[in-house]
This record gives sequence, C-alpha cells and structure tokens, in this order.
Amino acid sequence: MNTQEQVVPVAEPEVATAHAEQSPIAQPTPQIQQATNPRGVRTIAIIIAVVLFAAIAYVLYLRSTSEKRVANATEDAAVLSVNVIQPTTGSQSGDLALPGNVVAFTDTPIYSRTNGYLKKWYFDIGSHVRKGQLLAEVDTPEIDQQLDQSRAELERMQANADLAGVTSNRWQALLAKHAVSQQEADQARSNYIAAQAAVDASKANVRRLEQLQSYERITAPFDGVITARNTDIGDLINAGSGSNNPRELFHMDAVNSLRVYVAIPEVDSDSIHDADQATLTEDSNPDLKISGTVVRNAEAIDHTTRTLNVEVDVDNSKGVLRPGAYVFVHFHLPAIRNSVTIPSNTLLFRAEGLHVGVVRNGSVLLVPVTIGQDFGNTVEITSGLTTADEVILDPSDSLASGMHVHAQAVNMRGQS
Repeated sequence: MNTQEQVVPVAEPEVATAHAEQSPIAQPTPQIQQATNPRGVRTIAIIIAVVLFAAIAYVLYLRSTSEKRVANATEDAAVLSVNVIQPTTGSQSGDLALPGNVVAFTDTPIYSRTNGYLKKWYFDIGSHVRKGQLLAEVDTPEIDQQLDQSRAELERMQANADLAGVTSNRWQALLAKHAVSQQEADQARSNYIAAQAAVDASKANVRRLEQLQSYERITAPFDGVITARNTDIGDLINAGSGSNNPRELFHMDAVNSLRVYVAIPEVDSDSIHDADQATLTEDSNPDLKISGTVVRNAEAIDHTTRTLNVEVDVDNSKGVLRPGAYVFVHFHLPAIRNSVTIPSNTLLFRAEGLHVGVVRNGSVLLVPVTIGQDFGNTVEITSGLTTADEVILDPSDSLASGMHVHAQAVNMRGQS
C-alpha cells in the first residue's frame, strides 16, 4: 500500500502539467499578471481611498448644510413676528363729543305756605301754565278765624288809642291853664303813644294773617310745565317751613330755555371758552341737531373727576328737548399741531404710564405717549410719536425694549 501511495502522487503532477501545457486556457493573461503587480494594487487602493474620502466629505457637507438650515430656521422661529402700523397725521375729528345732562332753566318744588286741607287743584302733570295762574286752593278755617279775631282786636285797640288821644289833648289844654301838673299831662301823652303802638302791632298781626290767608291760593311762580302733582282733594296740608318733612304739592320746570351741564376733561379745558358755540345731538333722534352757547363754567377743576363743569344754554321754545334727557354735546376744538392718530389696540398700560411699542432697526422700543382725544377705536396722540414710526398692533404684556422682532406692515383697518 505504501508503494502505491508513492506512485500515484508522482504520476498526477505530470499528467496535470501535460494537460496544462496542452490547454491554452490554463495559461495566465497579461492583464491578470499586471493586476497581480504590487504597483497596480497600490494604485487601486489609492483610488478607492479617494472615492471613500470624497463620499465621506460630501456626507459631512450635507449634514453641515442641514444643521445650518435647521439652526437658521430655529433662530427665525425664536424671533417674534408683529404687525406694525404708521400713525396718520392730525386728529380724526375736530370735534369733542361729551355726554351732557339737560336740566330745566328753573326747577322748583311748590309747597304750601299755610296749614289746612286741599280744597281743589286745577292742573295736572304735563300742563303748561303761566305765571300767576291758580294751581290749587287750600281750605284754612283756623287762619280765617284768627284773622277775624285779629281784626276785632285791632278795632278795640284803635278805640283805646282814640280815647287816649282825646285825653292827652284835654290834659294839654288844662296844663296851659295851670289846672293840672306837668307830670299828669306827660302821663296822658305817654298813654296815647302806647295805645297808638298797640294799634300798629295789631295792624301788623292782621296783615300777617291776611298774608297767610292769601296762601290759600297756590299760584304758578313762573311760566312752565307741571312735571309732578303729589296731592289730591282732602289731603292734610302742612306749611313747608313749619314741618320737618313737608309735602311737595307740585313740581314745575321752566322749559323754554334749558341748561346743559357738561364735564370737560382737564386736557381740553383750555380749549372751551364762554360764548363758544356747541351742537347737541340725541340718540333717540340722531337727525336732530340743536344749537347751544357756552355761557359759563366753574372756573375750577373738580379734584375728584379732574373735569371742568361747563354750562351750555339752549333755546327750547319749540319743545324739542325735555329736562333730564341724555344728549351729546359737540364742541369744535382747534387742531393740535404735531398730533397723530393711532388705533386704540396699540396702547400699553404700564406702571410707568401709557406707552406704545415702536419697531426701530428690527428692535422694540417702548415710547411714552400722551393722549389728546379718545375716539373709541382710535386715539389722538399729542406727543411721543411721528408719522414715520412703526407702531406695534396688539402688543403682548411681555413686550420689552430691546426685543428683536419681525415687522409686517398693515393698514389702518388691520389688513396686510
């Protein structure tokens, strides 16, 4: 077995070599021989390395670009976007419209001046009466009896005074004949003077009672309208000055002329003067315009409301207004120089005062401002802003100076 194993391996190489020499496919080609060259292997490795490096560099470039893009987007998202508007020149309106309280030119409660019972009344609410017209009658039996008694007392006093006068004259004649003493004559004269004084006192009492009796007739003190009647026939009437809680019988208003009281804000008080014209409007009749004149003012600012009380008188001979009506009084104000108008939703109320946010060079600046007139949706600014400023609309409470923002301009109606 060992001999066979040695023969077989010797024979196989030879056969293999012979086959290799006879077959042209088994011979190596020049390209394969070149590839197996160490220099060629190095070149391929360098090319592969360069390609890998380029691929890695490109991947890193893409990643860096993406990171920068994300960083820029994050930074842009962190900057607040705001809508801004530019103020308009001047005031929205040259008028100052304020609520006014309409009162009658003369407003008077009417009381009884004497005690008694209401006998009759002649006018009810809404009645127009003239000065001196009889409104009601009061029955005063006690006053009537006192007056009769006082007149009788006056007659007695007058009779005593007449007798004292005759006696005094007689004593004076006897004194001339030295029939009586000077003392007796003087006493008679004194009695006459005292009696005459008693007559005068009695006359005064009669006149007082007659005056009280005249108050039985309650008359209108001026031309006007009855706005209230608080009594009826048979009511017990107490004199207005003699009772702690007198009853008001009638209430009268003079409505041919009316007074309208208006509270002018302190900031506008210097623009309102006596004799200025004003126009009144009423919500219940918006087409009606009534002219009035400023006749006086309080000449002092109310320390509670910081307003000036102004009276505007109105001719109401046609009866278009009623006392107690709620009206708006329009005053024409002179234009304020360098004033601008901005929407009301731009204002910031801070502890330091009223501010607005202005965008300058991409940053926020809180600017203090002064309001002239408030028109509701817009306000007039008299100081702090110009028409070139970009004012932030609907500013947030966290808005502060120095914040970077993106500004987008809108018009006065809030649309881009």
